[in-house]
Amino acid sequence: MDAVTVTDLVIDRGRRRVLPGLSFTVPAGQVTGLLGPSGSGKTTLMRALVGVQRIRSGTVTVLGEPAGSPGLRSRVGYVTQAPSVYPDLTVRENARHFAALYGAGAREADAAVAGVGLADAAGQLVADLSGGQKGRVSLACALVGSPEVLVLDEPTVGLDPVLRVELWERFHALAAAGTTLIVSSHVMDEAGRCDRLLLLRDGELIADSTPAQLRADGRSEDLEEAFLNVVRAREEVAA
Repeated sequence: MDAVTVTDLVIDRGRRRVLPGLSFTVPAGQVTGLLGPSGSGKTTLMRALVGVQRIRSGTVTVLGEPAGSPGLRSRVGYVTQAPSVYPDLTVRENARHFAALYGAGAREADAAVAGVGLADAAGQLVADLSGGQKGRVSLACALVGSPEVLVLDEPTVGLDPVLRVELWERFHALAAAGTTLIVSSHVMDEAGRCDRLLLLRDGELIADSTPAQLRADGRSEDLEEAFLNVVRAREEVAA
């Protein structure tokens, strides 16, 4: 079963075509990595998936409904690169505020905070936290609603290696419980942590596969080198 279906998606930003006509599906209950260099169109695509991006043509369907439909508001979570929480509230207060919006209680809020490794900072004002910690507060506030689809825009930026590993373990636990995750990154070493990969370059879908398949197609065990080999092969064909 597919949680997301994108068909012939075209998006323009001003006079520039950012996405030229993407088509792909995202299976339910997996971690799908959206990877590519900065400026490749990842954030624009993620905004389209949650229904906040104006599109020129094509369709985006999430959980059987058009992206952005009112019925999806409580079923889809979105964590942007910029923290989307209240700086003048504590970590705990933020989580409990968003929990109340979803009809959840303090127990669920506190569990979400603990789940992103911020239990010890629960009483601190968000304004006093580091950038990486603020991002985790945003993630906790998204998790407290138990979304069926969770879209995460570069959630591991600024985190130390230990926290990155812990967050990826959390992502896979969520997927094992049935949540569909779409996680963007510009760091290719995170590709190996995904179940499936969507690789973007200049708005085009270079690969839609698994880490194992990308290694095979790119003739390298190193995923970054494999990606570069796939890009070079496409450029040679185009030339």
